[in-house]
Amino acid sequence: MTPQQYCRDKAAKSGSSFYYSFLFLPVKKREAIMALYAFCREVDDAVDEISDPLVAAQTLAWWRQEISRTFAGQATHPVGKALAETLHDFDLHEEYFHEIIDGMEMDLTQHRYPAYKNLALYCHRVASVVGLLSAQIFGFSDRKTLKFAEKLGLAFQLTNIIRDVREDAERGRIYLPLDEMQQFGVTEQSVLALKQTEALTELLKFQTQRAEQFYQEAMQLLPEQDRHNQCTALIMAEIYRTTLHEIAHDNFPVMKQRISLTPIRKLWLAWRTLRREKKRIKSHR
Repeated sequence: MTPQQYCRDKAAKSGSSFYYSFLFLPVKKREAIMALYAFCREVDDAVDEISDPLVAAQTLAWWRQEISRTFAGQATHPVGKALAETLHDFDLHEEYFHEIIDGMEMDLTQHRYPAYKNLALYCHRVASVVGLLSAQIFGFSDRKTLKFAEKLGLAFQLTNIIRDVREDAERGRIYLPLDEMQQFGVTEQSVLALKQTEALTELLKFQTQRAEQFYQEAMQLLPEQDRHNQCTALIMAEIYRTTLHEIAHDNFPVMKQRISLTPIRKLWLAWRTLRREKKRIKSHR
């Protein structure tokens, strides 16, 4: 199995919304973004799938070394080798990969966030930085596109937090800011007990408004001349935002079920977004 095949399999098996947006990219960009995604999955799994925090920390420390080896042309892991091949074609910054690992390490030591400003740092590291690397792979001509990528990353992570309240609580983690939980009358105990309450629903409505604000700000920041290159990011946004709308439409039953879109619907959203963007480009020409 080649490093690229390893990364493709990692992306496909995850069932992630990202995978369906990658399918429409040219080969070099597709292989680069799948290598990046596979890296994110590896370090995320190190935290979520390894029950011993010490072993998880050691695994993340190993990945730090692997990233350093990758940028030195000495990668040993299939993901590192796949990433190494992309460095010739894309301006990917090593410190961004270390910052993603910083975010994953927060999950080992920090399971509560006093306020949104504390959560924002976590979201920046695990999502916005991924957005910045993705923007480099997709290509851009205006640096406003990097601001678009940062905002979109925040929107994606907040969508994940809303969708995964139960899954996170089962791991003992709460990503909803504690001061806002108190404001809406939601206790840590009720979340950890997986209780679906009216207070939780109201809190998630508030979080959804914040996520929507980031989606809107991101779209306003994307320069017209970069929409074509960033079409994959726009496909991701369509899939993620639709998922958020589905959760809201069902009145946030996050403690009862994990709401996700079917593969067919994700593909349809991807195709529809691609078609819309092609029409937009033609009309602007």
